[in-house]
Amino acid sequence: MKRIISVLAAVIIGLSLASCGKDAYAPDMTDAPPPEEAAPALLDTMSVEEKVGQLLFVRCPEEEYVSELMEIKPGGILMFGRDFENLTADEVINKIDGFQSQSDIPLFIGVDEEGGTVVRVSSNKNLAPEKYKSPQEIYNEGGMEAVENNAAEKSRLLLSLGINMNLAPVADVSTDPNSYIYERSFGQGYAQTADFISRVVTVMKNEGIYSVLKHFPGYGEVTGDSHEGEVYNEKSADALRAEDFMPFRAGIDAGASCVLVSHNTAGGLDAENPASLSPEVHEILRSELGFDGVIMTDDIAMGAVADVENVYTRAVNAGNDLLITTDYETGYNQILSAVESGEISMDTLNGAVRRILKLKGFM
Repeated sequence: MKRIISVLAAVIIGLSLASCGKDAYAPDMTDAPPPEEAAPALLDTMSVEEKVGQLLFVRCPEEEYVSELMEIKPGGILMFGRDFENLTADEVINKIDGFQSQSDIPLFIGVDEEGGTVVRVSSNKNLAPEKYKSPQEIYNEGGMEAVENNAAEKSRLLLSLGINMNLAPVADVSTDPNSYIYERSFGQGYAQTADFISRVVTVMKNEGIYSVLKHFPGYGEVTGDSHEGEVYNEKSADALRAEDFMPFRAGIDAGASCVLVSHNTAGGLDAENPASLSPEVHEILRSELGFDGVIMTDDIAMGAVADVENVYTRAVNAGNDLLITTDYETGYNQILSAVESGEISMDTLNGAVRRILKLKGFM
């Protein structure tokens, strides 16, 4: 099994990271089987433990704990500003290459590089001459062409470092400067935001980096912050469908890789559960919007869900494929226990892993 996965990993690293322009990511493929021939068997060769690990998108730990993390074979590592602080480009490349070299299946290496207030990479002057401006600022200065150029530039920078996923663009619509999400949003109406999302996703796809639409089903104009506690959006289901869904539909139609579901409660869709834990919200995303890619939660450490009992099990059963977490040990053990007890079915687990492997290029 180890040999099969290692061979496939070499195939995918060569394909998905070739755009980085780094020879270190391009192994000798002379004897490797084509992915379309070898990959379908991968899911069947994986143990339950390996499948559970793939569901976890783990906040990058301190260096001394990386090997410990790799024991669960996570689906990806999410990097924050502290993980780039004072490093040179070569040091970042070597760091990420070290992560990938310890994983049988290629990792998602993700960051939030939205521009504006959320800049994990460009906040380091060794990696970019200045922090990227927000799409809202760029649009106001140079229109959609400038936005597209910026999206391409960001994507190339991230890929050059070995980062293959940007948790962007922000598809939430807000025109109220008093709302929580306004500064991170495009700052325009629904149709204009949909156009922005479609263009940015298209650019990211063409550049070869995974995109993540966030935060479904739309933050709206609420002032609360789900990092701190519960947030409730009272907008009706009809209004959400007609308005807030519009940018997400546009992104999905443009080929978005992932959709991130927020911890906000959308009362018009499911008044009892945060969207991230709502089967109804995920069914809408799958059936009504036709999204068949990877769905991920927002960070499970956030205040809105931090005290929810069996939160990891509920997140998987709600329909999430990837769970962003810092406490990966709790997440891994809770999901594994739920699979072993039958609380999470093998069909549910296999479906999530299948979508993850497909995005990674295995199916």
